[in-house]
Amino acid sequence: MGLAHGTIGWADVAVPDTAAGEAFYTGLFGWTAETSSDDTMPYTMFTKDGKVVAGMGPLSPDQQAAGQPPVWTPYVIVDDIDATHDRAKELGAHILMEPTQILDAGSMFFVIDPVGAAIGFWQSGTHDGAQVFNEVNTMVWNDLGCRDVDAATAFYTALLGWGTETVDIAGSEYTMFMVGDRVNGGASDISKIVPDQVPAHWLTWFRVENTPDTAARAVELGGSVMKEPSHTPIGVTAILTDPAGAVFAVVETERADDQPNR
Repeated sequence: MGLAHGTIGWADVAVPDTAAGEAFYTGLFGWTAETSSDDTMPYTMFTKDGKVVAGMGPLSPDQQAAGQPPVWTPYVIVDDIDATHDRAKELGAHILMEPTQILDAGSMFFVIDPVGAAIGFWQSGTHDGAQVFNEVNTMVWNDLGCRDVDAATAFYTALLGWGTETVDIAGSEYTMFMVGDRVNGGASDISKIVPDQVPAHWLTWFRVENTPDTAARAVELGGSVMKEPSHTPIGVTAILTDPAGAVFAVVETERADDQPNR
């Protein structure tokens, strides 16, 4: 059975050198990489214990020439890709890529949402999204950092039917997005904590066993640490980059049930 409509159920990274990306992520998370043999559309599935957890694709020369940076992108699972596309456009999203069929795997499109963050949408075919969440070395969260949380909330609730719940985290408001009674991601105001030139963005999080060790290993493998490991109300967190500069975050928590329920 596939993931429910509205679930942020997949994430992949686009990098200019997929061989370097494979070496980094398999070395960091212990993933196994399985790359399709289709030279016209190569794509790597990362697995943990035989279960698909994330993906990787190449940035084309044209994309690199246009200035597209290496980036992790989350995808929302939807029941009807065309209807979601049309509604996203009505609600003010800028369409980056029109709905496209990816062989028999499924269909996708990409947008810049009304607050300026890029996100993907996926209608499942043979690929349903990640097969495991919230375990060590798997995706655990996706966080929207923007300068207008109200506008972001209005867009995503109207588009996907997400519920919302506002909580206090270390003295700051945080809006959690819900699919039914399950926490699905969240949004926060970054206007006072990042430079103005940093655009709104989605940040993909992975659970790890030990955040300081993971950060140190990332550096050994050619990545970097953007935000040093620190204790927070949600656990020990760090923000890292891979060797190409794609940004992601990691969190160490004591209990699996500290994490979102999907």
